[in-house]
Amino acid sequence: MKRLSQDRQRRRRRCLSCDKRFTTYERADIALPSVVKKDGRRADFDATKLRASMQLALRKRPVSVEQIDAAINRIEEKLLASGAREIASTRLGELVMRELKRIDKVAYVRFASVYRSFEDVDEFRQLIREI
Repeated sequence: MKRLSQDRQRRRRRCLSCDKRFTTYERADIALPSVVKKDGRRADFDATKLRASMQLALRKRPVSVEQIDAAINRIEEKLLASGAREIASTRLGELVMRELKRIDKVAYVRFASVYRSFEDVDEFRQLIREI
């Protein structure tokens, strides 16, 4: 018998040697793409790092944990749907900026100002105008 429980499956099984019943829990092993850094290094995708950078941009902003979780889930779904084995860190940054722009404009500007490392004030003004 197989039952679904959120993101894992619960199975009732029977031991072949002693005939006792027991429960096992199974979870799908989802392979997210590796992140290719600007210098060419590769690193495993880390949702914890993603969450930390988003929370830093969202610091002292009226955004719930659920909204952050939903944004991270949307990013992960896009990565999985792409089917790519690798993703450039710049592309990942663009996905994060798109989600931040969707949930909080101030956080978007904070993240973009660090991520895009503006050379002068005019570039920053241009970003503000886009919003």
